[in-house]
Amino acid sequence: MASLLLLLFTFGALLSSSNSQENNYNKLSESYKKGVDLALQKLHSHTGIQHHFVFLRSLLKSDIQPGFDVTYIYHHFYLKPTTCPKGTLDSKGCQPRKNRPLIDCAMCYKTLRDEIEPEPKPYVHCVHKTALTQEMREASVEHCNQMGYGSGAPTLLASRGTK
Repeated sequence: MASLLLLLFTFGALLSSSNSQENNYNKLSESYKKGVDLALQKLHSHTGIQHHFVFLRSLLKSDIQPGFDVTYIYHHFYLKPTTCPKGTLDSKGCQPRKNRPLIDCAMCYKTLRDEIEPEPKPYVHCVHKTALTQEMREASVEHCNQMGYGSGAPTLLASRGTK
């Protein structure tokens, strides 16, 4: 009887873990979801990546809305590896892997009516969290601050942010 209860508890914990990751993604606005999707697409296109990754959580979200349905977005977030192979379309059955590092992603891009614009080219920097250096983090922030905003516009990271 005790082993049955332990099995049910373990299954429930795994199910709630995958649901919370899905819920974190579902809580993002459409513009942020499209950015995460772009980062996942680029990550999964690398030949060295063997497993499917899912959105874990946001570390920093920031945006500037200069008007005319344009938004400049900065998003710093983690992606978590799963037990599913790369190319998995439905990640609901994928369990998180605890023996692999998270992927730390920082990206910035311009949207027009919640669609990512090709110019300026979206910047996506994703690296294993264990390999991320302070210099890499600073370079990402600097690159995003150099994006082509209007003359006199504040930097992206100085804008209103949510966590």
